[in-house]
Amino acid sequence: MSRFVLASLTLSLGWNLPVSAQTAKGTGFADKPTQEQLAFFEKKIRPVLVESCYKCHSAEAEKVKGELYLDTREGIRKGGATGPSIVAGNPDRSPIIKGMRHKDPDTAMPPKGKLPDAVIADFEAWVRMGAPDPRDGKAVAANKYVVDVEKGRSFWAFVAPKAPAVPRVQNPKFEIRNEIDSFILAGLEKKGIKPAGDADKRTLLRRVYLDLTGLPPTSEEMEAFVADSAPNAFEKVVDKLLASPRFGERWGRHWMDIARYAESTGKTANFNYPHAWRYRDYVIAAFNADKPYDQFIKEQLAGDLMTSADPKVKAERLVATGFLAIGPKALNENNGLQFELDVVDEQIDVTTQAFLGITAACARCHDHKFDPIPTKDYYALAGIFRSTETCYGTVRFVQSQRPSPLLQLPADSAPSALAKKLSAEERTALEKEIADLKKKIADSTDRLANIFTAAQLSLSQTKLDTYDANGTPKLQAMGTRDKPAGRGPGGFGPGGFGPKGGFGGFGGSRSIDDSPIYTRGEPNQPTAEKVARGTLQVMSKTPLKIKAGSGRLELAEWIASKDNPLTARVMANRVWMHLFGRGIVPTADNFGAAGEPPTNPELLDYLALNFMDNGWSVKKLVKRIVMSHAYQLDSKFDKASFETDPDNSLIWRMSPRRLDAESLRDSMLAVSGQLDTTPPVGSVVARAGEGPTARPRLSGDQIGQAINDPNNTHRSVYMPIIRDNLPEALALFDAPDPSLITADRPTTTVPSQGLFILNNPFVIRSSEAVADKLLKNTTTDTERIRAAYLTFYGRAPGEKELTTAEGFLKGFKAQLAKDRVPATRQEHETWAAFCHALFASAEFQYRR
Repeated sequence: MSRFVLASLTLSLGWNLPVSAQTAKGTGFADKPTQEQLAFFEKKIRPVLVESCYKCHSAEAEKVKGELYLDTREGIRKGGATGPSIVAGNPDRSPIIKGMRHKDPDTAMPPKGKLPDAVIADFEAWVRMGAPDPRDGKAVAANKYVVDVEKGRSFWAFVAPKAPAVPRVQNPKFEIRNEIDSFILAGLEKKGIKPAGDADKRTLLRRVYLDLTGLPPTSEEMEAFVADSAPNAFEKVVDKLLASPRFGERWGRHWMDIARYAESTGKTANFNYPHAWRYRDYVIAAFNADKPYDQFIKEQLAGDLMTSADPKVKAERLVATGFLAIGPKALNENNGLQFELDVVDEQIDVTTQAFLGITAACARCHDHKFDPIPTKDYYALAGIFRSTETCYGTVRFVQSQRPSPLLQLPADSAPSALAKKLSAEERTALEKEIADLKKKIADSTDRLANIFTAAQLSLSQTKLDTYDANGTPKLQAMGTRDKPAGRGPGGFGPGGFGPKGGFGGFGGSRSIDDSPIYTRGEPNQPTAEKVARGTLQVMSKTPLKIKAGSGRLELAEWIASKDNPLTARVMANRVWMHLFGRGIVPTADNFGAAGEPPTNPELLDYLALNFMDNGWSVKKLVKRIVMSHAYQLDSKFDKASFETDPDNSLIWRMSPRRLDAESLRDSMLAVSGQLDTTPPVGSVVARAGEGPTARPRLSGDQIGQAINDPNNTHRSVYMPIIRDNLPEALALFDAPDPSLITADRPTTTVPSQGLFILNNPFVIRSSEAVADKLLKNTTTDTERIRAAYLTFYGRAPGEKELTTAEGFLKGFKAQLAKDRVPATRQEHETWAAFCHALFASAEFQYRR
């Protein structure tokens, strides 16, 4: 179907394609950066600019070189004597990136030495995201920032939540269904805003289905709900959805955004994580089982240190620690200590942002610029994670110098992604292949050829090592375990020469120990004294009491404690954000001074305390919120309310929002009858095994073929997630970068999204599948139009819509006949075109 035909159809039926709430200004720069982008700048970009660039390119420089100022947003974007230094979105055309690559000695920056590849990769990623930069105004001389921990303890986020009095409200027409409504209505009344009316039953049902399961209701489910006049009709639906396996798939994906879930290392050398899928399945199962959130925290941070006699429970807890292992890694880093410190930094970052909503990793090189977190506290945490062995797998290979072991799971405790045993014949063939490769290396003097032969040898040996001696696939997982007790020297070397590296392959500290402070984060500048392992002083007046081991279990218990002022607030805020589209604290990953304060602090504390009092149950919290009157409001626009509260931060209506990438794709599969709800065992990455993510030269690019497979009908949560190569259906519709910790996804509208809907084989196949259903189950055009509207929108068409649709169908068939399309194809093509347009409509793509 041509774009012209679809455009004509959408216009003739009065449909509009979705429009963005954020319009681009044409510069390509991220003028309204997300919190994740700002955190990336503060952690990855600003420290490098200060350390490596300001001496020659700032207001403090004795002589500014090339008229280029890099100490302000305006300066870095404007550029210097030769023009702009950044082409937003395009690193290859950006002079600042070209200079960092040192291809031309005349423009090389810094001139005295090239920055590490990982740092350059960070700047490339920053330019691709539009060079987000919070530095407003002119440059000012840097002042020494002194952290005042005692004063910082009075900041709202670091004060324990207190039970607020439920406010009295005045509006007698607004039914108070639970305490949430009292807090919401009180906030509205202070501003003189009247809440919108109630959503109709069809809108409400579609809303709660999409919010709780990521899928729309079927037409049968919709009609049953509309016909149910019982007072508890909606509550019955909510309970059913919370009990559905689809709930865990939907809410597990929310958590995976935060946990930066991916099946590859990313960075400058992208290698598979064949066992990452176990963590994915753990998260989904945890949300389906309504695992208490405090237990969920402890298992992810220290599951290996939690005792259990049940081998399945033990395996589950080992898999949970994959949270700390699945982050991005620069496997080609030459310096072992640098690699270790970078991995630890990433673990500190994800732990403090995910569970505490603060950016403690910003204190690696200097005291935190906004929050009362001194560098000493950062290295107190670093000591805990440096005393931990991170087991992520990978293989020694070209550009992969940092392999590690994997965790071994108890026998029969978990499923295997490999469907069959390795036969004796297959084992013999592999052993022969390994022997031949070793001989080939021994007989050759061609160093370059030997490098690639050694790479193939490493892959073959790793494949053999995946099985026991009897051919049974080993049960392995990514995760963590404590390093041995006792003090040992750190290491800088690349480690051993086997496919896996052990401690030597990792480099750095080799036993449980405290960490020194590394001045400006540099591995070659440790302080003489070490910092005792511990937590953040601003939230703990007494030192962490480590009974034994690394201290991870004690850290996990401290975070999961009811006495921690942030943990319950942060999670309650995340749940609220996913249901209303905006958190009570809008900056969901930053509860610190650089974030935004809560719009309704009393409501936030009420939710946090209620969450803990109900056993840290996520499902009970979700139900309490969706059963509120506030959640069930209409999305109708009101000019006066909008002028007072344009962001709807006080909840005077339900804000409409576009479906996220997974829900959009899954909804297409659901309405077309193609959705396979059976969870797959493992993933294509697991079946591909260890090695580079793209390797057609060695063993075929089965992962690359699977990423955008239009025949994949499983839910999107099970699609392969490869860093720097996401499936198009996800990447185009704002799925998060899995190298970043993302709480709140941005919503953009760009031409490539429309082109995907118009031309992608997956969408076309889905349109054809719906057409097949309509032609099979109905007999007249009128019946089919009504059935289509119920299937796509959950409602019947209006009389005008029905007439317009009938007119289009008649005209489209006539055009096909004129174009001499065979009569046997005309009916199917007409209805496929009609369904394609319904997929492209705003009503289908939005949840209201």
